[in-house]
Amino acid sequence: MPNIKSAKKRVLVNKTKAARNKSANSALKTAIKKANAAIEANSADKDALVTAAVKKIDQAAAKGIIHKNNAARKKSALVLKANKA
Repeated sequence: MPNIKSAKKRVLVNKTKAARNKSANSALKTAIKKANAAIEANSADKDALVTAAVKKIDQAAAKGIIHKNNAARKKSALVLKANKA
């Protein structure tokens, strides 16, 4: 544990931010998995789930959780898969 006051604060802030990033990343992965499962099953609501997943990907990129190129790659793969089905 750090001795300097500012370093102690950084530890607390980093812990909070890590928890927030982990939560957002988990929600992102869940949305992508749901969209992929809907595409595989060819369910009726696959378009809505793909749209929701793309929105989550955009939000994650905007918050800096994933890189913008990573977001573009994920969106492209998801939409290609949806269009093929």
